[in-house]
Amino acid sequence: MKLIAPVSIKWLSNLIGAEIVGNDELEIVGVNEIHQVEKGDVVFVDHPKYYDTCLNSAATCIIINNKDVTIPVGKALLYCADPFEAYLTIVKHFKPMQISSNAISEDLIVGEGTIIMPNVFIGTNVQIGKHCVLYPGVTILADTIIGDEVIIQSGSVIGGDAFYYNTKKNRPAWYKKMLSCGNVILEDKVEIGCSCTIDRGVSGSTKIGMGTKIDNMVHVGHDTQIAANCLIAAQVGIAGGVKIEAGVTIWGQVGIGKTLTIGENAVILAQAGVPSSLKGNKVYMGFPAEEASIKRREYVWIKRIPELWKSVMEGK
Repeated sequence: MKLIAPVSIKWLSNLIGAEIVGNDELEIVGVNEIHQVEKGDVVFVDHPKYYDTCLNSAATCIIINNKDVTIPVGKALLYCADPFEAYLTIVKHFKPMQISSNAISEDLIVGEGTIIMPNVFIGTNVQIGKHCVLYPGVTILADTIIGDEVIIQSGSVIGGDAFYYNTKKNRPAWYKKMLSCGNVILEDKVEIGCSCTIDRGVSGSTKIGMGTKIDNMVHVGHDTQIAANCLIAAQVGIAGGVKIEAGVTIWGQVGIGKTLTIGENAVILAQAGVPSSLKGNKVYMGFPAEEASIKRREYVWIKRIPELWKSVMEGK
């Protein structure tokens, strides 16, 4: 999330009650989590496992619960007991919850020729391009950006919160929600089927590329980037932070794990499970997903196991 105007690290330290360690003359231009961080951003870390990743990232400022670490040149730390709560304080300040009193927000920006049918909800700060069609029961939540000639079928929700939680087993409720301050971008000529859910980014954007077509009952997790001209069939589930390159085809009921990459023009056949990245220009099937030609031979041999076992036993 980029800030409307830069803020000084001194101001930020007062907001969250943190001690500045290092350069106290810096300015912050954005708030991000580690997967999206850029120069000028503040990021938080509260586990030693991720200290080095955050310290050596592009972030200008790191909110941390240990000040006895080496500070990279040109950066600063904001030391406090609970960095996660500090992050929540910042998000609540710059991106407070927006309560809608109208079904369609008065600040909607909409292009000519766009059709919005009855019972559509549109939150604040939404932009919709030209010649789009939103069918009854569609929900478009705050900050969503929709291009031209986009079709969204009934019951779909665009811009719901990320399924993203901070885990601490020393508190009664182990999982605490990480507030989402990102958005969703649907580029030109995207089509979304019925009852789909596309979650907003945690601090960046979830993006669906130009010309991509998504069938019914598909879930796209936070911060996922789907490139142009992909085809995604019904009941596919895509976890957060996935990168799907151009021209990928994903058939029904495929499950894709988090923070991996699917190479361009890959084809994933129905009911496959994808726990790791896949190269482009190949066809995959099964769990774990492998090249279809290899997986089919594997299935043939599995079917032959009873026959082989019988031969072995009779040979004895």
